[in-house]
Amino acid sequence: MTPNIHTIIRQHVSLEVRCLDRIYLHAYMPKLQTSGGLCYFLHDHLGHPVPSPALLKPRHDRFIAAVQQFAEQRHIPFVSFERGESKDEFVAPYRTRFTAREGVVLIGVAQEKMRSFKAHKRQGRGHTPVFDFSRQSVAVNHYYFYVQDPEWGPAFVKIGTYVPYPIKLCLNGHEWVKQHLRRARIRFTSLDNGFLTCADPTRLQAICDQLGPRDLQQFFDRWSHRLPWPLRPEDRAAGFDHRVTIC
Repeated sequence: MTPNIHTIIRQHVSLEVRCLDRIYLHAYMPKLQTSGGLCYFLHDHLGHPVPSPALLKPRHDRFIAAVQQFAEQRHIPFVSFERGESKDEFVAPYRTRFTAREGVVLIGVAQEKMRSFKAHKRQGRGHTPVFDFSRQSVAVNHYYFYVQDPEWGPAFVKIGTYVPYPIKLCLNGHEWVKQHLRRARIRFTSLDNGFLTCADPTRLQAICDQLGPRDLQQFFDRWSHRLPWPLRPEDRAAGFDHRVTIC
């Protein structure tokens, strides 16, 4: 009988641990997912008599300028990603040189597809134009904020620059556990994405088991108030804010 992989490596395994690996999350804005929601935002919330697509460009430009100013003031590297290149490999040397406990390591921009709104103009009563909005796929710039987080270690936040401003988060459960082991001063030998040895395996597994939804939400809350954001604080206070969901 031919032995399987489990049988072959069983005598060579010195540490076994169950832990979440890479975690991908989306953040979406419930109030801006439909054409009606967008019209309400432009007309009722912002107070414009005609919910025109022309009102979106100044907000887009303000966000772009805020990102550029954020990078310049903090001397954060700002790069454009080429199509097809590995972003993780590109960012790796910057992470190696980054020595602060927390902060933004690099900001990258890439053109990618997302679903945004397209306006269709029609004549309303009198001379007042009316715009109908529909969702469609568009290729627009997305900003990648590669961060060093005090709880999660290396991670990134990706923000789409067009309404409804989709957001993607990439976290790693192993890195979260490593941060907590260091804080507890428990010695361990790290693999690229896991653990080779640990001075206290029982405590290691206990820390892995502690990771939960609250930790994910806290990461988002922390960085959504530190990074440039497509919506103003007063918009967010009025309920136009993102909700996190697992992919």
